[in-house]
Amino acid sequence: MSLITPLALLAAAIVGPVIVAMYLLKLRREERTVSSTFLWQRMVRDVEANAPWQKLRRNLLLLLQLLLMLLLVLALARPYLAAQGISGRNLIIIIDHSASMGATDEPPTRLHAARERAYQLIDQLPDGGRATVIAAGGRMEVPAAATSDRRELRRAVERIQISNGGGSDLSQALTLAAALAAREEDSEVAIISDGNVTLPTNLRVPARVSYFPVGRATENMAVSAIALQPGTTGQTLFVQVTNYGQASATRRLDLYLDGAIFNAYNLTIEAGRDQSLIIELPPQVEVVEARLDGADAMPADDRAFAVSPATEATTVRLVTAGNRFLETGLSLLPGLNVVTVPAATTTFTETVAQVPVTILDGVAPPELPPGNLLFINPLRSTAYFSVTGTIEFPQVRPASGEDPVLRNVSLSEVSVLKAARIVPGNWGRVVVNSDGGPLLVVGEREGRRVAVLSFDLHESDLPLQIAFPLLLSNLMNFLAPGSGAEAAQLTPGQPLSRQMDAAITEVRVTRPDGRTVSSRSGEVQIQAGQAIYADTDALGIYTVEELAGDSVVGRHRYAVNLFAPGESRIATQRDLSIPQTSGASSTVSRERDSRQEFWRLVALIALIVLLVEWLVYQRNGLAYLRERWRQRAGDRQSPLRS
Repeated sequence: MSLITPLALLAAAIVGPVIVAMYLLKLRREERTVSSTFLWQRMVRDVEANAPWQKLRRNLLLLLQLLLMLLLVLALARPYLAAQGISGRNLIIIIDHSASMGATDEPPTRLHAARERAYQLIDQLPDGGRATVIAAGGRMEVPAAATSDRRELRRAVERIQISNGGGSDLSQALTLAAALAAREEDSEVAIISDGNVTLPTNLRVPARVSYFPVGRATENMAVSAIALQPGTTGQTLFVQVTNYGQASATRRLDLYLDGAIFNAYNLTIEAGRDQSLIIELPPQVEVVEARLDGADAMPADDRAFAVSPATEATTVRLVTAGNRFLETGLSLLPGLNVVTVPAATTTFTETVAQVPVTILDGVAPPELPPGNLLFINPLRSTAYFSVTGTIEFPQVRPASGEDPVLRNVSLSEVSVLKAARIVPGNWGRVVVNSDGGPLLVVGEREGRRVAVLSFDLHESDLPLQIAFPLLLSNLMNFLAPGSGAEAAQLTPGQPLSRQMDAAITEVRVTRPDGRTVSSRSGEVQIQAGQAIYADTDALGIYTVEELAGDSVVGRHRYAVNLFAPGESRIATQRDLSIPQTSGASSTVSRERDSRQEFWRLVALIALIVLLVEWLVYQRNGLAYLRERWRQRAGDRQSPLRS
């Protein structure tokens, strides 16, 4: 035990002798009637006893008052114990609430254990200290900012829930924490996580960073991929199960077709390996569920769903002068009904519901068709971008970061002869770049999804690469969710959107938990001919119904699965490497890092001692009142007896 203000102990050296001296100088005389002068000798001894500076007698009140004085002085000295925690006065708590924090090896979940650790850090805040709570991993939230109210901080921590989407990227949270720490001295950043996170590469935090790991388990198996594609006579199901643990494991995989059990497979998979199943299914199957039997530490990735694309073909309009590569690539994608239109076409009468996607190959009509658009080799500027020239022999390279449009796509072998120099608006993000300008831009504007590929396929070797069908499938998934190789597959948190016809009066969405939301209640947004539902963090099947009046004219299904290897690898990291301006990079918290003060407990004990001292001092008066109460009670009972 140590003291923060040890000089407060001097008060005991001053106040203690004063209390004792008062008892030494106190005279205790009592009036007594004596029957004989023989008893005068006792009265003389009483006078001698009342003389000052005599030997101090045992006195309960004196002991209680000295104890009270010592407790109050000790509370003023602010005693503390060394503990694992924080010591700064400006605390920034980053709590990881990604999917891996839903693991149950810390009962009931890792997130619950993270909350308990956060409560401890909040309790360790010094008087006058402030804290900010940041929920990171997935969508970043700041439920409490720079407050010293411990109750508000605890409520903010309690409100944090698991977020299945967005991964475990702490870059944004640490950037915010660094900005907050730079504004105030004596700051400290506390990260509570299992360590399976992505950290910023070019950031130095101007404060001490402490990491508090949660989680113990390392073994986990997951359904890591599932797809249902139409075949010649039926449908083909592809399921992949991965062992993310450190030891070989055996689990049973159960398959359900439209809610009914179909088959079960015993799988034994080595550590770090996966096993795939390819199964032929009847053509009428609409929903397939793959479920790993038994329990492990990560239940969220033990189930996965696939939706049949055969029942929901998406019409794609291809406006082209002739492109065998593009026509062949589109015909190989399941769930698409491709309609080819001559390049000279300038009028488009179909509605968005009839043709949700249009591909403009080497053409740019004066009036753009409705729905989502894919421009290939644009010849002139449009409302979405400007064409300012050409780029000769552009060097193809992916833009920074991992974009879903480039999932499983390698562009290292792709060469391009020339491309249009395009300048997109602020609606788009660059997916493929070059020294002269962007080669592939995707984005959304006014509810319409747009993609621009700035070169002619005939002037590149992209159609000869395996990257071409994969890129085309990813673009179709972006422009028409539910088409392409991954039929109606959404990542958790990805907004569910569909182009709508003007005749649609209501859109209903049935969530995996059975709850139904609609556009009439405002939970489903309708903007610029597009229905959008953003709350897709829950895993499972979402069913979208389009109503014209009271009749259902369209029904579409979407599957939301947790295919995130970074979340399924649940082995806890015991340290994080985060550069700090002090030169340190390790974030391991040590026992001496924090002070656990307990002066409040000492003050509470002092209050109890004060109450006991008052009761002892008033014992005669309390005894008198008790006797009077008994007499009155006896008087009230006497008339009854007579």
